[in-house]
Amino acid sequence: MNKLKLYLILIAVLCAANNGFAQVGINTTNPLSMLDINGNLSVKVLTLVGSGAPTLISDGVYLSLNPQAADQEFQLPSPITFPGRIYFLRNINNTNTAKLTTAAANFFFKGTTTGGVNTLFMYDNHYRTIIVASDGANWTVYENYTVP
Repeated sequence: MNKLKLYLILIAVLCAANNGFAQVGINTTNPLSMLDINGNLSVKVLTLVGSGAPTLISDGVYLSLNPQAADQEFQLPSPITFPGRIYFLRNINNTNTAKLTTAAANFFFKGTTTGGVNTLFMYDNHYRTIIVASDGANWTVYENYTVP
């Protein structure tokens, strides 16, 4: 979980609004960054169980997806509506594929500028755990991320 915490702290620092160069410190009297956390960071963790209709993803940061049938759909919100939003997604079902879609735009794999797709399949040993980040137009996919 140390990598997860590091990523979340970095994301929080990068996404924090600059309010007159104000710095906020949690458990520190001398913040060195816009947001400086001296301690542990926890984020909302949810398990979403698939159903017959697409399961909408609208809350949480670390999401365990549990499809109850093959290719059950889990739908991310529009990256246009939620720029800067980041999700850590993991298919926790060992037999069923999670079908990841988006309400708008496409998925682009990190380091690519073409070849966007609007459906991604998450299954064992291939996209089991991914991070997706909205750039305000599309979702960038960081594949095969392993949480220690």
